[in-house]
Amino acid sequence: MATIWTPRLDEASRNWRDVAADLTTRHFAPRAPEIDREQRYPAENVELLYDSGIATMFLPSAYGGGGASLMAFCAAMEQMAGGCASTSGIAATLQLGATPVLLGGSPEQKAKFLGAVARDRKAISFALSERNAGSDPAAMETVATREGTGWRIRGEKCWIGNGGICDLYVVFAQTAPGTGRRGIAAFIVDSDADGVDDEAREDKMGMRGTVNASVVLDTWVPADRLLSPPGSALRLALATLNIGRITVAAQSIGLAIAAYEAACRRAVERTTFGSPLIDHQGVGFKLADLATRISAGRMLAFEAAYAYDEGEDVTAIGAQAKLFCSEVAHEAADVGVQVFGGQGFVKPNLVERIYRDQKATEIYEGTSEIQRLVLARAIKSEFKSLEERLCAAE
Repeated sequence: MATIWTPRLDEASRNWRDVAADLTTRHFAPRAPEIDREQRYPAENVELLYDSGIATMFLPSAYGGGGASLMAFCAAMEQMAGGCASTSGIAATLQLGATPVLLGGSPEQKAKFLGAVARDRKAISFALSERNAGSDPAAMETVATREGTGWRIRGEKCWIGNGGICDLYVVFAQTAPGTGRRGIAAFIVDSDADGVDDEAREDKMGMRGTVNASVVLDTWVPADRLLSPPGSALRLALATLNIGRITVAAQSIGLAIAAYEAACRRAVERTTFGSPLIDHQGVGFKLADLATRISAGRMLAFEAAYAYDEGEDVTAIGAQAKLFCSEVAHEAADVGVQVFGGQGFVKPNLVERIYRDQKATEIYEGTSEIQRLVLARAIKSEFKSLEERLCAAE
């Protein structure tokens, strides 16, 4: 009997999961230590993501994608994350970049740009964050001003996934400084356009096979590159992040399960004071609690994906899933290192790598503190509405 709850997947989701599991076992996991050590972008893994269809599985079949559900994508993400967090991060970045075009693009923009993603293997990156406007995007300093028949975009975006490797950016910029979210618009920008510099790459503690870069902009785009007009673009960004948070929840559970399984094997095989480690309550109880919390997180992640596929508002449950699962992954990595002891603190060791990789899941797509803020606002809105209904009924 498995100690970790197993999601009940439909046939299509099981098929995608199995494809991801096979690629992970044969290719992604064996390469992961070297990719991490050399901080190398795994182009060969990316080719496999495209060849297998995983890289574009989330796009509708009308644009050449796999037409997969979010449930299926999460099942694939979980499998990949357990073997190579960086490869799962690249897949998540491909989804995140294309999502605002899918959600907010005109029919012409969808056909042109999503078709290019699916058929020509072009990648789009999501360019929202800035050094002074990470958790507070309404404070962004990148500015777009009308110039001729188009827009001049000036500013800098930071920590952009696939920065310097992608073909297109979805850039969010302020069109009316001082107006906050009301002035923010979104544009589709070619990465090789004049005035786009995306060569400054980050040296990261984890997820070292993914590429994150600063993007400095002083570039002009034509009017038809306006993806979302002022007043609606920030809503588009948040809707995109709602989906991304569920994806990160699944990624986190994949990392947590990998750390948990490694710790369990170690605890069963390693003997101290005449007994296996797991027979000592200090270790066995930790693993028991971890199995329970991973199961709960997995349920939450897949329920959030199911809710999205059913057309429900996932703002709250997506935040809950991302918050809980990323922190469970942190706990699992910590327990894994502790169970391995000194061996878990030195390289190469799976739990040591997961310990570093996992931390990103508590930061990107909104920090844990932002998830709690989202939930606090949802709670306030819910109970304020309830109080107003009760007052109206009196």
